[in-house]
Amino acid sequence: MRAAMAEAQVGDDVYGEDPTVNKLQSVAATLTGMEAAIFVSSGTQSNLLALLSHCQRGDEYIAGQDAHTYRFEGGGAAVLGSIQPQPIEFNAKGELDLERVRQAIKPRDFHFARTRLLCLENTQSGKVLSLDYTRRAAEFARRQELRLHLDGARVFNAAIQQQVPVERVVSPFDSVSLCLSKGLGAPVGSILCGSDELIDSARRWRKVLGGGMRQAGILAAAGIFALQHNLDRLAEDHHNAARLAEGLADITGFEVDPSVDTNMVFFSPPEGQMAALQAHLKARDILISGARLVTHLDISARDIETAIDAFAAF
Repeated sequence: MRAAMAEAQVGDDVYGEDPTVNKLQSVAATLTGMEAAIFVSSGTQSNLLALLSHCQRGDEYIAGQDAHTYRFEGGGAAVLGSIQPQPIEFNAKGELDLERVRQAIKPRDFHFARTRLLCLENTQSGKVLSLDYTRRAAEFARRQELRLHLDGARVFNAAIQQQVPVERVVSPFDSVSLCLSKGLGAPVGSILCGSDELIDSARRWRKVLGGGMRQAGILAAAGIFALQHNLDRLAEDHHNAARLAEGLADITGFEVDPSVDTNMVFFSPPEGQMAALQAHLKARDILISGARLVTHLDISARDIETAIDAFAAF
């Protein structure tokens, strides 16, 4: 990947003249079956560009209470777009109950914000949305005259878990945000895919947000490498996560969520012992930030066994 970055041909992406960025965008659009794509610096920015492009000032989007687009992205849609969020609790499958969504849609009356957009997340805390659910969500959105956006930061994990092309996973959506880091291993960058019209709008908003980059082909080359070499190997991360969950579940005092769909493991240590556990693991060169453990391409099967042994020693 670093060699690809060093050898990348570059131009000025603000003017659409960086050949490597253009290639990355073409590859992403083809993979997702969308008309166009735009390369940005982060998943936060790609989600924000989608919200700003789908909605206008005074509009509303509906998202999960713990969704990134609502909870973890600084309130950008409200701060920068004057777009009102309407959060709803996810169910245990990472879905939004469509009847609850329907009840949250505002009446067409000037007293209310205009509900324009429904946002889903796949994977959601490691859970994969079923193809049947996303199909029903798309049909629902069309009936309600809503657009449908997918925060697909880990959507390739969903595709690997379901053993289908990512195009099939994202086909019900009007737009999708893809992360090139995380499991794919690129050092930086995300991509927003959608219609030509949506991406034209997103390109303007990217400039407004200060997100235009010049010789960004150096970064885009890493993204191309990731998409060409690091998709199928996500299955290794899923296998490692399942083994980690199995190993932790065998340790007295630890509770583990058994539903490990992809590369995330959620656990609870003995009550009141998280800080002590973190210190114990840090002394063994293992860093955790909390109760969510995520496997990726820098974590090997041997590393998993080392981690299980360290948890057991605690």
